[in-house]
Amino acid sequence: MQGEEDAVPDEALAFWLREPGVGQIRTEPLRAPAAGEVLVRTRYSGVSRASEALVFRGGVPADQYDVMRAPFQDGDFPAPVKYGYLNVGVVQAGPDVLVGKTVFCLYPHQTAYVVPADAVFVVPDDVPPQRAVLAGTVETAVNALWDAAPLVGDRIAVVGAGMVGCAVARLLTQIVGVAVTLVDIDPGRAATAAALGVAFALPGAAGGDCDLSIHTSGTSAGLQLALDLLGPEGSVIDLSWYGDADVRLSLGGAFHSSRLSIRSSQVGAVAPARRRRRTPRQRMEFALQLLRDPAFDALITGTCRFDELPDVFPALADGRLPALCHTVSYG
Repeated sequence: MQGEEDAVPDEALAFWLREPGVGQIRTEPLRAPAAGEVLVRTRYSGVSRASEALVFRGGVPADQYDVMRAPFQDGDFPAPVKYGYLNVGVVQAGPDVLVGKTVFCLYPHQTAYVVPADAVFVVPDDVPPQRAVLAGTVETAVNALWDAAPLVGDRIAVVGAGMVGCAVARLLTQIVGVAVTLVDIDPGRAATAAALGVAFALPGAAGGDCDLSIHTSGTSAGLQLALDLLGPEGSVIDLSWYGDADVRLSLGGAFHSSRLSIRSSQVGAVAPARRRRRTPRQRMEFALQLLRDPAFDALITGTCRFDELPDVFPALADGRLPALCHTVSYG
């Protein structure tokens, strides 16, 4: 059924990458939802800076076009393409149980959209809508910790204080006795680490002998540091997406003699440790519950209006506008 706001609009506005480095806002046709579908009017979307900047620059390797597709992506890499996956809105029309509910969806930056009802996740009443755009990021962090299996009392370095690294660091604080250090080249991230309740170190000052390193910086230097910070038989869990960049490591020294290891973690599938016990939907619902924690507000570091995205995105992609999660407001 239809919500109380107004009639179903027949068009929406969407942000598209017209060509690498150039974004534009386009008009999209919008239809009334069919049975089993919902119409969502967007309140906020979030820019997942690492992957979306890579897409914006045209840096997705040709052999990864299928892997990198977002659930509701339109167009194809490198461009034109409509890409994004952190969207929070209000259900305007659809099943009665959902109308009026604030929901999260893995949808690009668009003012309104129609999707299957099972593609949206109801946001808990005590989670602010702007914070809820982090659901996809926290879901990635949950999956990473299922892969990493940290133990009580572990010493853990999180290398890379971006959105995912910060989310991982915060979740690690909930494990008894774990000592977490967030490591980044930007000294300004010290304040973020403090807000998350973890220690901070620049690369040259980070302590070693870690049981576990979690790498999220997306650089060879960061991955090398994550290895170098390990104690004997330690492991690196690598969450980074490198795109078309080469990754070079020095695997002499302690890598073999100390029996170090590198394992990847990727949110596209539930981690093997929980695959028989949790569905992707349960994982996302759990992430939304975790967002009751107000400490995650430290990850929201900027906002703009939707109509400003074509001008803002280039600055986000090349680093002129520093941000963790930059949110977009739809008025």
